[in-house]
Amino acid sequence: MSRYAAAIQFAPLPQRVAFHVRPNPKKLNGLQLRTLAILQAIARQPAFAGSPDQDGSVSIHTLPHRHGDHLHVGAALVSARDATGLDNQNVMNALARKGLLRHGGAAGLPSLTLEGRSYRTGIDAAVLHAADH
Repeated sequence: MSRYAAAIQFAPLPQRVAFHVRPNPKKLNGLQLRTLAILQAIARQPAFAGSPDQDGSVSIHTLPHRHGDHLHVGAALVSARDATGLDNQNVMNALARKGLLRHGGAAGLPSLTLEGRSYRTGIDAAVLHAADH
């Protein structure tokens, strides 16, 4: 044993190690996270989506219409700049590859899987704003 190794003292390991739940475990990029957060809000609105299927997925039958620089999702206001992923097929394909949505719903609109509905984006407050009109 070297003299350096003998000088190093290691702290004892704790009996229980708590594992931290990783935010964004699927490593979605910013646009994918914003798009998923918006799709989750859309899936909660009966005007835009159906009720959950037996497997927990929700089919989106209508997307909210943009007017000006925003769109309305229920009582929330979403910036059109944050909603660009709704029209981006690459974003939708990435979310489908990661098991968060399925293609082929009504009118070519996606179905949000149970995992996609329950995925914690952590950015709802940054994307969904209180509507003032």
